[in-house]
Order: sequence, then C-alpha cells, then structure tokens
Amino acid sequence: METIGFHYVVEAAGCDPKILTDASKLREIFLESAKVGKMEVKASYFFKFSPTGVSGMLIVAESHISIHTWPEKRYAAIDVYTCGTTADPEKAVDYILDKIKAEYAHVSEIKRGIEEDDDTFTHMILTWEESLDRRNGNGNGKKDENGETG
Repeated sequence: METIGFHYVVEAAGCDPKILTDASKLREIFLESAKVGKMEVKASYFFKFSPTGVSGMLIVAESHISIHTWPEKRYAAIDVYTCGTTADPEKAVDYILDKIKAEYAHVSEIKRGIEEDDDTFTHMILTWEESLDRRNGNGNGKKDENGETG
C-alpha cells in the first residue's frame, strides 16, 4: 500500500518545563531534529507566549514539524509530517522527545494519501504509547512490554 506522507501526532508528558518555556532552545532542538530526520529546513518561526508556553514550526522541504507547549502542565503537542520516503520522521520524533525530556509519549502514526481505486484518498492510523525513563541514563529509555528499559 503506497502512501504520500507520514504524519506523527505526539502527546508528550512529563517534559522539562524550562525547555518548554524557551523558544530559542526549542528552535535549536527542532533544527537538529530535522537533520537527524534527514529533512531540509526552509523556514522556522517560534513564538513565546506570556506568561509561558511556546508555539513553533519548521517548514521543511518534506512538509513540517511543529510544537505547542504548556510548561505548567509539563505537556507538549508535537506534529511531524513528511511527504515521500527520503526523510525519517520517527527519528526526528525520538530526538525531540529525548531533548525535551519527555517521560511519556502517546504517538499516532498516520499514513496519509493512500489512493483508493475510485481516485479518492484515505489514511491509516497506528497508535502506541511509550514510557520513557529519563532518570537512569541507560539506553534509550524506552520500556518494553515487560517494563525493561532498553
């Protein structure tokens, strides 16, 4: 089944509130995540709200990466959408989650632009949850189904 794009919708919880408040730091993280995910950055804009919170976006040749933060809740809503097959959006997502020190992520991968026989398009959604142990510094922090950190 061929798809035009991959869209990752991420609910990140238990994040570092200092990072979620810092528009410059988030821009830095997102620019590096684009490199890690093999994406070509075209433009970026990050806005800090008063008293807290940031909304930011990278426009990449492959589509976009965005974030909206609620530091007081230690929560971030993240979007990574890429067209084609040259980018690696999942690596970009993993990089961002690591750098904002998320302890938990609910991820939905949406395969978009699946062409139907009648010249219409649909999508398919795969969803998973990850507990990310940032306290021990071992491995990637992801826990398997037995609760073991890898």
